[in-house]
Amino acid sequence: MTDRELQSIMFAELLKVAPESDPAGLGVHESIREGLDIDSYSFLKVLVGLHDRTGIEIPESDYGQLATLAGMLNYLRAHLG
Repeated sequence: MTDRELQSIMFAELLKVAPESDPAGLGVHESIREGLDIDSYSFLKVLVGLHDRTGIEIPESDYGQLATLAGMLNYLRAHLG
């Protein structure tokens, strides 16, 4: 899966929980939760959606690594089988 495909999946999942937002407008190192004004439950839904679409297991201990767009992309890229 390419970075572009991963970003497309990330943005689609973020738009599910914040449909009025513009995930592409976030800074790559900006907090996703703060930038999109989403709560922890909505962020968890994003992570579950990422798992469903990529098959990548994301343990709770790793959630902090996915707090920014850069971190999320790096994590997904590193854990693709």
